[in-house]
Formats: sequence, structure tokens, C-alpha cells
Amino acid sequence: MEKSKKLAGNQKKTTKKSKIDSSINSPKSSFPIAGIGASAGGLEALDLFLTHVPKNCGIAFVIVQHLDPKHKGIMPELLQRSTKMKVFQVQDRMKVEPDCVYVIPPNKDMSILHGALHLFEPAPEINPFRHFENFNQLESAKYGREKRQEKPGQ
Repeated sequence: MEKSKKLAGNQKKTTKKSKIDSSINSPKSSFPIAGIGASAGGLEALDLFLTHVPKNCGIAFVIVQHLDPKHKGIMPELLQRSTKMKVFQVQDRMKVEPDCVYVIPPNKDMSILHGALHLFEPAPEINPFRHFENFNQLESAKYGREKRQEKPGQ
């Protein structure tokens, strides 16, 4: 797509504007996705936060909380009381939509790729409650690669 700009003296400068790839293979989404990390005691803070987020804010929220791997996850039900947005416990390959809240299930690690959340078994570590750190590192590395691949002016 070409776009013309008028310059002084009726000269025209033509610039090319890149098209945005909106295919399923595109790592970009048309809405922001906010990753939120919380400790096991973070329910009150998450509750307070979601109480103040408007229902139609256009943002997807992915909550990665340190949970006891042996307990059933009831976080989605607890958070649903605080917001009019839909709250989901993540299932593998769940597509992310705006104005929704996604909560990691217990004893899982998670990543996001092409607009879908992917669950996997947590790696054995010294600190078994590093779910958010793992999620954040994966996303930061991916975001960094995308930014390095973009060229100025695109």
C-alpha cells in the first residue's frame, strides 16, 4: 500500500506502508495481553485489581499464580465474583480473547504462542513455584526476538 505526502512546493513523497499480517501464524494480536504474576497469598490483590477493571477494556488478562500443586484450583470461581469479565481456568491450547481473564491451573507451566495458551508439565526445579517467572521469561524472549526482527519504519 502506498501513501503520498505533500511537501513544500507541491512535491510529493511516496512512502510504503507495511501491511499487518493477521493470519493465525502471526505472533501479534490486535489487543493487549497482560500477564499478571501473584504469590499464593495474592487473591486479595487480584480481587481488588479486577474490581476496578472495566468489563469492555479490550485487554486479556493472564494470571499466573503460585499454587500448591496438590490442591484443586478454585481461583477462577473466586475471581469471577470480582469482575463482569469471563474468568477461565486455562485448558491447553485455549485461544485468548479480549475482555477475559485466564488463570493457570495448579501444577502446570504455561506459555502463549499465536494467541493460544499452552500448558505443560513443570520442569523439576529447586523452586517449584516459579510458574510466573517461567511464563514471563518465555514471553520476554519471544518479544525480544520479534522486536529485533522488525526494521525501523515498519
